[in-house]
Amino acid sequence: MTRGRTKPEPSSLRPWRISVFAIYFASGIGISAWLTRIPAISERLELGPAAMGALLLTQTIAAFASVSTSGMTVMRLGAKRSIAVTASMVVMGVILIGVGVSVFGSVLVTAVGMLLFGLGSATWNVASNVEGTALETAMGRSIMPLMHAFFSIGTVTGAVVGSIATAGGVAVVWHVGAMALVMGLLVALALPRFQGDRRAAADLNPVSSQMPIITGTMQQIDLASDGRGRDSGAATAQDASYGVGDAWRDKRTVLVGVFVLGMALTEGAANDWVALAITDGYEAPAHLGAIGYGIFVAAMTTGRLSGTWLIDRFGRLAVLRAACALALVGLGVFVFSPSLASGMIALFLWGIGASLGFPVGMSAAADDPRRAAANVSVVSTIGYGAFLGGPPLLGLLGEAVGVRGALGFVMIFVIVSMLLVSNLRPPASAGARAGTAV
Repeated sequence: MTRGRTKPEPSSLRPWRISVFAIYFASGIGISAWLTRIPAISERLELGPAAMGALLLTQTIAAFASVSTSGMTVMRLGAKRSIAVTASMVVMGVILIGVGVSVFGSVLVTAVGMLLFGLGSATWNVASNVEGTALETAMGRSIMPLMHAFFSIGTVTGAVVGSIATAGGVAVVWHVGAMALVMGLLVALALPRFQGDRRAAADLNPVSSQMPIITGTMQQIDLASDGRGRDSGAATAQDASYGVGDAWRDKRTVLVGVFVLGMALTEGAANDWVALAITDGYEAPAHLGAIGYGIFVAAMTTGRLSGTWLIDRFGRLAVLRAACALALVGLGVFVFSPSLASGMIALFLWGIGASLGFPVGMSAAADDPRRAAANVSVVSTIGYGAFLGGPPLLGLLGEAVGVRGALGFVMIFVIVSMLLVSNLRPPASAGARAGTAV
């Protein structure tokens, strides 16, 4: 087992680190703002599970189209500009969802809001991962689980606010509108402190490093430390001969992507359907559905906050196998238990288990620094495809067997991910990455 070295953080990196955390937090608020209100949205628009699944499919198709082109988008605009554009789309989408539900009672207007949300959120998340791995490089250690923890903290915050809004009978439009305002403000304050694009351009062309940054990060930025404890103040250029097509043909990259697919589906299914599974499957009131969602995202946050320490202490593979086992047990108990109390406890186990799959998968994709950009793009595309496409399809299955029963289908994917954990061992050619235990 290789333990990561922790170096003192240069003061110049603190504003950047805080800003990256803020971006992840804002993204978490964005998704939980309306996910906690799915029962209210379903009721207000008079949609059953299948119809609600079809509505969710709107943002899914948009998000999958977005993530499929995210590499080119971030390559052209850079991470900072990509987030500026896509976060604006997400804010507008969340507002339209609220207006469509509460003001017009219109499936069409709500679907347009979900379309904008999907188009913006997927590329926003990929760009955030690119900026985040650039920060990892500059810090010389892995903090990706902590970044994703702030996403989870955002979802917890959103879930708490959603629970209060639901219990208080607050209209969806006022609730999600306020959350959209907070999200937009956080993004506006954070973006000026981003350094990833500038550092990548300075490394490739030191003479012109003071020129406006118009080059992108996806092919330029070193997404991992060199493992020798250096202060990676500048990025390492990517292998120009290795592109996204090569990454798709790389067996390890694809298998890491399939691992992430299973864990992303485990997380995404809970995000979209836990609240409704509690209200329908356990016949509980709507506010308990929001509380159940809050328990899940609180568990996700707990797992991600402790993830870096656990991996340093026990190793990447051992921690991921334990996480898959917890997710499998928690999901199984939630689906098959007749008791709401045991189901709520199972949600915590499920959330702990699902918490590390996606962030550690991103770190594994970046194990080879010079090929990291292309590999991260491919793994992100596979992972977000499941994250976004699986839950709506579960809605269609839920029409036949119930929402809670449909979630049992996800257990198959958790088992597949567990069998693929060994593929996340860092390749020997990449060297020992700082902060990565094997």
